[in-house]
Amino acid sequence: MCLPLGGQFFDIVTTANGDAARAVVRLLDEQQVDGCGPVIDDPAHGRFHWLVPPGSSTRWAPHRYAICLGRPHEITLPPLDQLEPPGSYWLRPLTASRLVPTAPLRDFLDRFQPTPPPHEALLAAELKAV
Repeated sequence: MCLPLGGQFFDIVTTANGDAARAVVRLLDEQQVDGCGPVIDDPAHGRFHWLVPPGSSTRWAPHRYAICLGRPHEITLPPLDQLEPPGSYWLRPLTASRLVPTAPLRDFLDRFQPTPPPHEALLAAELKAV
């Protein structure tokens, strides 16, 4: 399913998906009442896509270890029941009631520094303009 970013749904923060990023997921699981919030693991490209509140991309300051994208981009989501490889899958499932909060996500990314940092030019090949 392909959805536009921004608007009524969500923006995304993209990071590397290694051990450091997994540590961030675990800390958010502990900190948030219902767990981390939705995260897509894209093992083929070595990335996590964290679903954050819509409009986050307009407030997200440049970050060495993450890129936040909203309008005019779109993303193809894995099927809702895709919870393991092969292909992209939901490391933390999408629910209607929550998204990943940007403030603690940003703080933990600063602390754990998942590498390699994403590069916007590579991301543009995966995310299409609406």
